[in-house]
Amino acid sequence: MGSRCMPPDRHNDVRDGARMIAKTRRVIGCAVAIALASAVHVAAQPDDQTVFYQQDGLTLQWHVQAGLYLAFENDVFWDLAATTAPGTNFDADKRWQETYIKPGLSFQLALDDDATVFGKISAVASYTFGTDPFDEGDNGAVTLEEAYLGVRGVLDGDFGYEFSLGARELKLGTGMLIANGATSGFERGTLKFGPRKAWERSLIGRLTGQGAALTAFYLDPNELSSTDGENELIGVDLRYDATAGGFIGGTFVHALNSQTPYPQAALGGFGTPVITTGARDGTNTLGGYARTGRFGGVLQNLTLTADVAYQWNDRIDLRAWAGRVQAIYAFPDLPFTPTLTVGYQTFSGDDPRTTALERFDPLYFEGSPTAWATGTKSASTLINSNVNALVAAIQLKPSAQDTLTFRYAHIRANELRSPVQFGQATRLDITGPTSNVVSGVTDAHLADDFFIEYNRIITRNIFFTAGLAISLPGQGIKDVSGGSAPNWPGGFMNIVVNF
Repeated sequence: MGSRCMPPDRHNDVRDGARMIAKTRRVIGCAVAIALASAVHVAAQPDDQTVFYQQDGLTLQWHVQAGLYLAFENDVFWDLAATTAPGTNFDADKRWQETYIKPGLSFQLALDDDATVFGKISAVASYTFGTDPFDEGDNGAVTLEEAYLGVRGVLDGDFGYEFSLGARELKLGTGMLIANGATSGFERGTLKFGPRKAWERSLIGRLTGQGAALTAFYLDPNELSSTDGENELIGVDLRYDATAGGFIGGTFVHALNSQTPYPQAALGGFGTPVITTGARDGTNTLGGYARTGRFGGVLQNLTLTADVAYQWNDRIDLRAWAGRVQAIYAFPDLPFTPTLTVGYQTFSGDDPRTTALERFDPLYFEGSPTAWATGTKSASTLINSNVNALVAAIQLKPSAQDTLTFRYAHIRANELRSPVQFGQATRLDITGPTSNVVSGVTDAHLADDFFIEYNRIITRNIFFTAGLAISLPGQGIKDVSGGSAPNWPGGFMNIVVNF
């Protein structure tokens, strides 16, 4: 279960497993601070600070985002390396710093026919000092982030259109399937910050009108050069936003090309998993999402959300599923205006009793604690496959600038003796009367994660975040390490500047 912390099996080495986790999900770290900064920035209108030219229908605007992150973690991955791979000399206590800067330039040009041409170019320079949990550090890179051109306008008064081509961000629905278009960490540095979001290549077309939006897309993710899976996706998203609040929508994604492998449990759960290279190629995913608007009466502060997804690929006999339900209730009349969130999310795992493949592929989900991370510390090890989690959070606002959030997640495996994450090491299990080669876990309880987070809006462009987290290993993790495993604590603080 810990990529760099478990011995490699005959199909994968530990490094590739860790990189697959980073490619498939957004490592959480300070994602909340970046998301908060981005949200405030998007909501704000261009001001004199960033708009440096505005004449004859042409607007030029500069953008800068930068951050500094300090972190420590002890007994990373529950120190499984101490018992499962002592020969690797893996140091489970980590201290490291990350920094990045993302400058950019955008323009809008209003044409005579009510159309607007727009575009943006930006880059990311990032670096990690020290050694991060995946045993990488003292490295970084400068990469192109956004580079796109587009046109938008109005059709027949009530309908709008927008088309763009190039490297651009795109998030659909709640971020369950399509959100994180780029990979950070490893040779690029800034594993936890994850400042890269844009797809390396995209073609996006959108028609809007009367509350509905139809989006068609082609996407090529910005992957690490060392582990580029040659992924290409096409699909369509249809969404309706109600005037009274709330929305409902659906997304279809087809993997047009991919070398990304899928692991499959050994039949009966005994033996090494089978790794099929290029298994994602041709995989279809159909997802639905919904969020309620404002209720009346005593339920006026209640919000319900639901997501569901189904996957299939006849070429490899894949049938998989995932879903989440969530309830959010605000108490605006109580001190600190608390908001309570309770939810349950689940992602199918491969059933070792069948010859078919049932393991859900989470694609490019948004992996922050407020989105689709499975746990907090555990989210650095577990991707959204063969896991389920009962999650709860309470958010307090002592002031308009300060937010304090307490999070808890109880995490379990859906299928025993089946890969829980990519890179799951095969091992000899001797807990029963006989010795058997197994992968995955033999007890469903994986971990209980606790997270305390503080956010401070210093100014409209400067944000501070600090947090403490601890992951308590469940019996499934303890059994992997021979019956016991230490807790996995950590903490961080960061500051983000966003214009």
